[in-house]
Amino acid sequence: MVKAKNTNKNKAKAKDRAKNFNYKKIVTRSFLIAFVSIIFLVVYAAYDLPRIEDAVNETRKPSVTIIAENGDTITSFGQVYSEFVDVKELPYYLPQAIMATEDRRFYKHFGFDIIGFSRAMLVNLRHMRYVQGGSTITQQVAKNVFLTQKKTIKRKLQELLLAFWLEHKFTKDEILTIYLNRVYLGSGTYGVEAASQRYFSKTSRDLTLTQAAVIAGLLKAPSKYSPANNLELARKRSSIVLDNMVRAGFITEERAEMAKKSPIMPAKNYRVDGADYFAYWAYAQIEQYIGDVNDDINVYTTLNPTIQKAAENALTSTMKWAGEKYNVNQGAIVVLDKHGAVKALVGGLDYDKSQFNRAVQAVRQAGSAFKPFVYVTALQNGYHKDTMVEDRKITINNWSPKNHDNKYLGVISLEKALVRSVNTVPPAIMQNIGVSKVIKNARKMGISTELRELPSLALGSEGVKPIDMATAYSTFANGGYSTWAYGIEQIVNRDGYAVYERMPNEPERIFEPETITEMNQMMKSVIESEMGTGKKARMPFEVAGKTGTSQDSRDAWFVGYSSEFVCAVWLGNDDYSPMKNVYGGTLPAHIWKLVMSAANSTLDAPTANLP
Repeated sequence: MVKAKNTNKNKAKAKDRAKNFNYKKIVTRSFLIAFVSIIFLVVYAAYDLPRIEDAVNETRKPSVTIIAENGDTITSFGQVYSEFVDVKELPYYLPQAIMATEDRRFYKHFGFDIIGFSRAMLVNLRHMRYVQGGSTITQQVAKNVFLTQKKTIKRKLQELLLAFWLEHKFTKDEILTIYLNRVYLGSGTYGVEAASQRYFSKTSRDLTLTQAAVIAGLLKAPSKYSPANNLELARKRSSIVLDNMVRAGFITEERAEMAKKSPIMPAKNYRVDGADYFAYWAYAQIEQYIGDVNDDINVYTTLNPTIQKAAENALTSTMKWAGEKYNVNQGAIVVLDKHGAVKALVGGLDYDKSQFNRAVQAVRQAGSAFKPFVYVTALQNGYHKDTMVEDRKITINNWSPKNHDNKYLGVISLEKALVRSVNTVPPAIMQNIGVSKVIKNARKMGISTELRELPSLALGSEGVKPIDMATAYSTFANGGYSTWAYGIEQIVNRDGYAVYERMPNEPERIFEPETITEMNQMMKSVIESEMGTGKKARMPFEVAGKTGTSQDSRDAWFVGYSSEFVCAVWLGNDDYSPMKNVYGGTLPAHIWKLVMSAANSTLDAPTANLP
């Protein structure tokens, strides 16, 4: 019996030993698998880490700042950095404000803050949503300088590995310096120096505690808390930063309260609101002037903020009360001076909703706004404004143009034919003098689109661009010389060296002075005559112009000029659907008058008479 009991005990012990052995094997294997998995993940993450040297030396996208003629900034492209500043050059409370907000234990951890990370996770779990981030400043440097913003497990591992490498390679002050010079702080600015210049027009070395708190507050949401966008929100956010600094032991409560009451003193906002269509149009041309942009540049343009704002307001205000009523949903406006400098350019109602620039990209039928090209060519080839022509039924190549009211005036002067916008006379004249001559003149005057040799060309059946129409009409305003629309005067690099400067070209004379004098008299009558189609565009100074309406009111134009400015207005729908009772002499003339009034107000001297 004793033997049997001992045998059973030995068997039980052996069984327990086997179980323990199996358990240990499972645990050991599990740890081994976990260890190998971690090694694999680390190797996988490290396999295609960016070369540190390449990333450190990587060139950023240069900044391009578009500037209006009065020196105001329109917008900036690329990344706006200022000079590199060392953390030791800054007032001590600026890096403290940033550490209090982003990484209070920066000088105590090794690149990854276990305490900070755990605290953030607990806060997020408590709120059941993402409230706090646990990334250290070192991790943010790793992410911003070396990696993409893509949120994947691999990228987070790479961020952690790079953070450890940074902590090994650089001192804490060096890492903080990199961060302070590379962090995004809104309005296209990177780094505290660029942000300080942008928001306070001063170096970051001279920031007050209050301003330093504002800069630190931008890190949470640069656009939302920008003092340039919302001063009140910027102040509220800076107060939170100051409280964080108190909790971190960087400043006293008394100092924080004093800073909260101190003025922020933001820089005056010398920026041009809107003008996005113009800015992107100018930006797209830079390469043809200087080639690839390899340096920060300032692009000085011809844009006049007063005229630009007036043009935008004229279009939007008119469309608010007339858009639905007249079934019109888009428009374009171009204002040039008589030498071709673009003073205003509106490519549509809302750039954010549609980036298609109708002022320079849309090709629309010119309607009767094309007729002046026929008439000026006629004056060049023996006709005069008093030459008698006949308004009657005609047929050219099986095409029979008709007047708007289906009536004919009989024998009338050339001038009256233009004033009344008769449709039978221009095709007949064009057949007489030659279609090719009209096309040649239109080309010289600035029309860049295809013009086919069709009888209907005389009535504007071919497509044209608003900017081309303004350019072409500037020939009438400047006494008969060719021009081309331009928006860039000078391009200057960061060192102040002009890498491009516009040199005025010797203009080509297209029409003799007597031809232009007669043409301008005829075009003035379009507005001044009681029978003129453009009488709604009358101004208290000499102006001239022409209305244009395409078939079924799909396009409506008013293009006109004074002795100093040319303005082209187009209205229509992007889908080419007809408008309701919109003609060149109605809404376009109304808008044109508003814009030209504002343009004239910018002159130092009264508007002179036309040539």
